[in-house]
Amino acid sequence: MPSIPDLFQNLRAEGRKALMPFVTAGDPDLDFTAAVLKEVIGRGASLCELGIPYSDPIADGPVIQASYTRALGKKIKLAGILEMLGGVCPEVDAPIVTMVSYAIIYRHGVEQYCADVKAKGVSGLIVPDLPVEESPRLAKVTGEHGLSLIQLVTPTTPRERALRICETSTGFVYYVSVAGITGERTELPPDLIDNVGWLRSQTELPICIGFGISKPEHVKLLAPVADGLIVGSAVVRRIATAAERPRDEVLKEVGDYVAELLAAMP
Repeated sequence: MPSIPDLFQNLRAEGRKALMPFVTAGDPDLDFTAAVLKEVIGRGASLCELGIPYSDPIADGPVIQASYTRALGKKIKLAGILEMLGGVCPEVDAPIVTMVSYAIIYRHGVEQYCADVKAKGVSGLIVPDLPVEESPRLAKVTGEHGLSLIQLVTPTTPRERALRICETSTGFVYYVSVAGITGERTELPPDLIDNVGWLRSQTELPICIGFGISKPEHVKLLAPVADGLIVGSAVVRRIATAAERPRDEVLKEVGDYVAELLAAMP
């Protein structure tokens, strides 16, 4: 499995862009989470984002919030998630990163969390609530463990602060397409392409766009200006039906959806 920097270097050399589905760990259970990760990577996803359920959502919209609530209601624990990752990561050829609150990392122990996820084959951390003032320490520890630290820049992030975020980010920068919470949207902000263009002029890090991307039309619009696109709520909404429908059917639907978005890549 390539590291995240190597992955994007290879994709750039080939003129390709990354698609990164988001999956909630443990919704409806960890066995299905493992199956979904394998399915979407098998369909061509370049990397995957695994959400670690947290009781105090940071920027998650109602679809992802509901998935976290369902997973926590089933007593999903970090230890179980790590065990599942230990079985999945060696079997796939795409990096998996955890979307995790800094509160969870801090409670687990910064050094211990990084050591534990690395031992299971995880490639990086997305930490949406990490203040830039505290990011140098986590950047140091993740670097020591060979992990990428992926941080978020939003449309309302002051440009000076955005540059500071880029300085301690590795792997790629997560550009939040809209101010607010995650969720599927019918249209995206008109200034999004300009904002991403400015950020690309300021950093050599790959830039992946997330929040609100759900349609092939979004992919066609944004792929030319980004290194990758992150799709969350639209995937999680489909997975949510696995509690009532045949799981093979849901798994295929998720895979078909990812394949549809990949087909829209220029």
